[in-house]
Amino acid sequence: MFCKTTLLTVALALLSSASPIARDGVESSVAAGIHVPLTKRGSLKNAQGIFEYERAVRHLVNLKNKYRQNLINLEGNVGKDAFPFGAEIKALATLPAHLLGGKRGAVPLTDQSFDLEWTGPITIGNPGQNFTMDFDTGSSDLWVPAAACQSCSNHSLYDPAKSSSSTKYNGTFAIHYGDGSTASGTPYSDTVTVGGVVATNQVFAAVTKESSSFSSDPSDGVFGLGFPALSNLHSSPFFHTALKQGTAPEGVFAFKLDQAGSELFIGGTNSALYQGDIEYHNVTNAVGFWQIGGAAVALQGAALASGFDTIIDSGSTIITAPPAAAAAFWAGVGGAREFDKEQGLWALPCDAFPEVSFSWGGKTWTISAEDFNAGMTEEGSDECIGGIAGADLGLGNNTWLLGDTFMKSVYTVFSVDKNAVGFAQLA
Repeated sequence: MFCKTTLLTVALALLSSASPIARDGVESSVAAGIHVPLTKRGSLKNAQGIFEYERAVRHLVNLKNKYRQNLINLEGNVGKDAFPFGAEIKALATLPAHLLGGKRGAVPLTDQSFDLEWTGPITIGNPGQNFTMDFDTGSSDLWVPAAACQSCSNHSLYDPAKSSSSTKYNGTFAIHYGDGSTASGTPYSDTVTVGGVVATNQVFAAVTKESSSFSSDPSDGVFGLGFPALSNLHSSPFFHTALKQGTAPEGVFAFKLDQAGSELFIGGTNSALYQGDIEYHNVTNAVGFWQIGGAAVALQGAALASGFDTIIDSGSTIITAPPAAAAAFWAGVGGAREFDKEQGLWALPCDAFPEVSFSWGGKTWTISAEDFNAGMTEEGSDECIGGIAGADLGLGNNTWLLGDTFMKSVYTVFSVDKNAVGFAQLA
């Protein structure tokens, strides 16, 4: 994965509620916002439908480290009182030994596209320098490789000398990988443009040292769509900067993630991509993640667990639940067995995938069997990996992480104005 271990999100809190809100003339108007086309970059399932085990393990390890750093940043910026209930900072997660042996150095550890990155274009500087970015609601910082980076081949590089509006800042930006390597860079500010929305004097990091595995990553950098309190750079993220400067029409952005026609819509919602009302749910932390409470998960329409919190993170893939919650979920699925205890992966007959749905006190949102099936355990196998893994992310025993396995089944709206996450039926 293009490592996002230092990237976070945080939202101001309201009490959790389910409130269907009719589209009004501003929120649903395509003209009110900016369309940014997104491209899917890779999958945990290869072209033959086989589960990419090594890629999945790397994804899960990096996800653990991402949220470890999230909590470190949250503690440093606002204190532990802002942690989700039961959350604690865990030790740095590392790759299993069998995935480390002999693969460091000149040979990339893996094709980094497994993270199911959803990438789109931005420019930085005056004149604009073009980058392809991974848009991530589980992040609050923006970073790209710098021209001075010797290990950032095959990517667009930011050259501050070529921008009339570039300013260098004191300080450093550091990233830690699950394979033991690190990356570092320097903070800058410059003009950042996304689909016509402009933020001037936007702070970001220009990475000057990277892991060799970065050369195979499909994106040039990470574009965080989180809230300021969790910024590793202690700065306002792009979307908040644009709101303050009046260049974003509305404090809302939305995702459609699919095999085709995917987009990020900035400054509103695209009514052509969904139908009916948007059902909003208020974030649950005083200062926390894009986290909404009162969640329930159902199998074949029958409730299996309820009353837990969920973080909606476009930078994650497999749904992750606390290990005990994941085990309880899979105990209710006929034919399911533990495939990898250490990584929390489960397998079940490929022809017996259940209907899995989530709800938050309102409508029920069902994940398609195709999206919930992560692929055959091996070529020709009649067993496939399920889309929920048990992983201790340090977020306590009552918080699940829902990424694009879930988001591909709904139109997902993130409202800074309402401090809420909303869902609508895809058109």
